[in-house]
Amino acid sequence: MTADMLIGVDIGGTKTAAAWVSQEGRVGPVVSTPTPAADGPNAVLETVVSLVQSLLGDPSDREEGRKRHAVALGVGTAGLVDVTTGVVVGANDTFPGWVGTPVGEVLANRLRLPVHVENDVDAHAAGEAWVGAAAGASSALVVAVGTGVGCSLVLGGKPLRGAHSGAGEIGHMPCALAAGLMCPCGRPGHLEALASGPAVHREYLRRGGNPESQDAPSVLAQMRNGDAIASGVVRDAAVALGQAVAGLITALDPQIVVVGGGFALADETWWGWLEEELRRQLIAPLATVPIRRSELGGAAPIVGAAAGARRLVNGGQG
Repeated sequence: MTADMLIGVDIGGTKTAAAWVSQEGRVGPVVSTPTPAADGPNAVLETVVSLVQSLLGDPSDREEGRKRHAVALGVGTAGLVDVTTGVVVGANDTFPGWVGTPVGEVLANRLRLPVHVENDVDAHAAGEAWVGAAAGASSALVVAVGTGVGCSLVLGGKPLRGAHSGAGEIGHMPCALAAGLMCPCGRPGHLEALASGPAVHREYLRRGGNPESQDAPSVLAQMRNGDAIASGVVRDAAVALGQAVAGLITALDPQIVVVGGGFALADETWWGWLEEELRRQLIAPLATVPIRRSELGGAAPIVGAAAGARRLVNGGQG
């Protein structure tokens, strides 16, 4: 017996991951490898091809005793994406040369599959709206904090793209607490310059923290060990994000808010500061909007990208 299934891919700033996804949103074992973003678009796309081919070469569904048949590929990627063409229309210095890359066309030609391509945070949100923390909600604001900071407003299970494919780029909102700090987009004073995982690490070192600290998780570890500098940086990052999300809730009035991403799910203290500031900023009619953690974790963009591929083969575009 053969099962028609999807493959979802998440191209992140740190790693690229892929997995089989069923038509009901169940995700299989995830395979991943570092993203060679610094080596250019061709290297990134070759990484995707390699991961997908590794899945296609192992088509057996060991749980159900069936053969898996890939009907479409969904890709969530860092950067702004025109979902109608699968072309990257915006990216920062993390992905040099990524703008203009016809991701959909290249992968469709290489893998002989229909391909849906969207922004990775939109994919994250679509996954949570399909089978995660926002399942069943008529509207959901999904915020992701990891290598970068972004969000997506999901209406009826479908992310809002915006007129220029830029909806949800909250990492580039002005942020008072980030004044003078340089964002990866090349402009100072944006939220991502303080609230993302790499930004927390940079700011910790800038303020005179332990020079042996290697990354954001190590800053969180220093905070738990009583490091006052680490505590101050992490608190500022959480407060800045809380203020930004409170502003979005005020403007959009979503039914539910979901927060996820590698950094967001790494520490309870950070979460407490985030929610405290967010609640402090909200007006009374919005004060009880539910704030939930991502249920799908790192698999959310893979599942959401597959959801887009599912719509594509069922006659709907992105």
